[in-house]
Amino acid sequence: MSETKVAILGLGIIGEAWAKNLEADGVPLALWNRTKKDRPHVVAEAADAARGATHVIVVVSDASAVGGVIDAIVPVLKPGQIVIQSSTITPEAVHEAEAKVRATGASFLDCPFTGSKPAAEKRETVYYIGGDDAVIEAARPVLQRLSKAILPIGGIGAASALKLAMNLNIAGVAQTLCESLSLARSAGIADEVYFSALKLNVSNSGIVALKERLIREEDFAPQFSLKHMYKDLRQAKTVAGRRHFPLLERLLEVYEAGTGRGFSDDDFISLIRLLERPKV
Repeated sequence: MSETKVAILGLGIIGEAWAKNLEADGVPLALWNRTKKDRPHVVAEAADAARGATHVIVVVSDASAVGGVIDAIVPVLKPGQIVIQSSTITPEAVHEAEAKVRATGASFLDCPFTGSKPAAEKRETVYYIGGDDAVIEAARPVLQRLSKAILPIGGIGAASALKLAMNLNIAGVAQTLCESLSLARSAGIADEVYFSALKLNVSNSGIVALKERLIREEDFAPQFSLKHMYKDLRQAKTVAGRRHFPLLERLLEVYEAGTGRGFSDDDFISLIRLLERPKV
């Protein structure tokens, strides 16, 4: 396995963007998705994609999906292969996946990421990565093609814990933006005036840059879907255990309400509709 060959297991919004970028670079690929995808390099089974790949990227929706993928590929894994687990799951689920992969002699990296669809398309993903230093270096040539930064975090599980912490931060900032904008709108303040003022305020953020157009145009096509952010918040609650996080608790209520209104497949910023179109 001297020549680099990448398997991507999961062709959702992010996996598809990564696949297109690696295709553009001429990197040999094998792709798999749980539902049929009519595109080049797709194979029928996850094991077929992983067999003989130097780097196996797993980017699926949740811990159950990760477990299913790992179980499917374990029989074909061999020493010299690297499984790069990039789904957002709990540290506990990461350790379970690592144990199964390590038992085959293959290597494992805890490698969640930040950056939604636009970042993935522009090769601006940021990876949080945990594992052996030598394995990280062996994965770096592939991950560098897809990212603007690779941040070593520590041992297995630490990167996934950080990812959940970051998504809690993102969800909180986004909800504050929605409520603040709705308050201004209720006072008759135009969006242009609001955002001009916000950009000169200490509270301006990357969320504003990413979501301003979507909010103003009511374009809620998913860059990062509400259902996936809701899943990550529930996982953050699991990691928090018995500790009390008031904002997290409130966000879970808001996301449950958005789910009940049918917003699951929309971008998470679509929750602004709960404020401006209250249920009667």
